[in-house]
Amino acid sequence: MVGTRSISGYSARQAVIAGLTANALKPLDTEITAVPAFAAGWISSELAPQLMGLSLADTAIALLRGRATRFGVACSLASAAALGWMTMRANRTESFIETTLRDGVGPDYGDLIDPSLLEEVATPARALVNPLRMLDPEVEVTRNINYTEGGKRARLDIYRERGADLSRAPVLIQVHGGGWTIGTKEQQGLILMSQMAKRGWICVAMNYRLSPKHKWPTHIVDVKRAIAWVREHIAEYGGDPDYLVITGGSAGGHLSSLAALTPNLPQFQPGFEDADTHVEACVPFYGVYDMLGEDGDRYTVGLRDQFLAKRVFGIDNTADHLDVFREASPLHHVGPDAPDFFVLHGTNDTLVSVRQARAFVARLRAESKRSVTYAELAGAQHAFEVFGSVRSYQAIRAVGRWLAWHRASWLRERSAA
Repeated sequence: MVGTRSISGYSARQAVIAGLTANALKPLDTEITAVPAFAAGWISSELAPQLMGLSLADTAIALLRGRATRFGVACSLASAAALGWMTMRANRTESFIETTLRDGVGPDYGDLIDPSLLEEVATPARALVNPLRMLDPEVEVTRNINYTEGGKRARLDIYRERGADLSRAPVLIQVHGGGWTIGTKEQQGLILMSQMAKRGWICVAMNYRLSPKHKWPTHIVDVKRAIAWVREHIAEYGGDPDYLVITGGSAGGHLSSLAALTPNLPQFQPGFEDADTHVEACVPFYGVYDMLGEDGDRYTVGLRDQFLAKRVFGIDNTADHLDVFREASPLHHVGPDAPDFFVLHGTNDTLVSVRQARAFVARLRAESKRSVTYAELAGAQHAFEVFGSVRSYQAIRAVGRWLAWHRASWLRERSAA
């Protein structure tokens, strides 16, 4: 029986779920609410089916015990409807990105890759039961290899298919995010690296020194050092040193993009200027591409002045150092020789506005001679692929197809040269 009590534990729980659902649908995107909106919206949008099940189970129990209220039931039904719609939208991610791929690299791109990669498959049950179980048991990891002198921040991990005998395998370098101040190589990119390792790739996840202890450009220097190490040593693990692709999310999206656009730039390679740090392609997720705020966007300028300047760059007066922020912006380095890019960003991202991705892609398409593919995912928050969800697995499968196409295209171009 549904009661009319205005306050109850059940009503409070359902009100909280309704609030989380509303924020996932349309997050409060202001300077004050951006971070809490992300924290709440990220979890609820990627765990929409689990949250829906929790809400409905709570309602069923409350009804059986006679503790349900009309308000609580109304909240539960509204949340269930919205969360169900969000789940269905996330379940269309793969087919949406498939259209994006055909637009970005050509409708016949599938002719170059294994036809099985084009088949849509169900999201693994573990993504719903245990979304934090992301590393496939068929993948082995060699951990904590030093790519330069130093402690744990100077180390990388290598992911390969367990027992595989590899030779000149394609290589994917993963750069973690965390606002240039937190994060480790073990925390991000696990689904993508597991998938690509099972497809015969070698994946390398790297640490780098963090702010505020280490100021810019230490972060990009470390990324460049890691690229140089991979090119010199990856053949020892079965990788192809001539074919490196780089990826990363958030700050890792910024660093991977900047590295891809600045091969062999001396100021980012102090002491190893002669090392070859070019990559063949870049796949950034929800990255920061404009550190300066060239377009005057209030979010970008706010990020620069309120966080980046003191915490990352160690600068008190931004007006006197705009050139430093410009030099750190991938947007500033776009040119005709940019490598192939596949950019992914969510429309509901409250930490890094989707406008950054749009501006970056527009600049790439205007100036680069290589392919530019862009997937703007409706309803996705920041960090949408960090753990297992319907959307993350579907997005990663599509990224895997793009990577397979790129490798095949690269091999064909080399054989024709």
